[in-house]
Amino acid sequence: MRFEFKPSFDRSVKSLYGREKEEIKQVALQAIDILSQDRIIHKGIGLKRLKDDLWEIRKGLKARILFRWERDLVEFILAGDHEDIKRYLRNI
Repeated sequence: MRFEFKPSFDRSVKSLYGREKEEIKQVALQAIDILSQDRIIHKGIGLKRLKDDLWEIRKGLKARILFRWERDLVEFILAGDHEDIKRYLRNI
């Protein structure tokens, strides 16, 4: 499995502050761990298919990551809260 962080993901993480930024980093590491090893998903992390090859993984209400999962490639696209993800999906 290959993992790629898009520039849009990097920008969205840089725009976050303190605790939110740390939560996103933690969720990203857990996502990589889960997806690369077919591990059982922890109850506190929600993995959800949004449409086609777009997925969301979240921890709590604020820390969410949008990613594209195709075969052996996972592309991290955006980090933020529920509204950030909704806004992105409306514009694609």
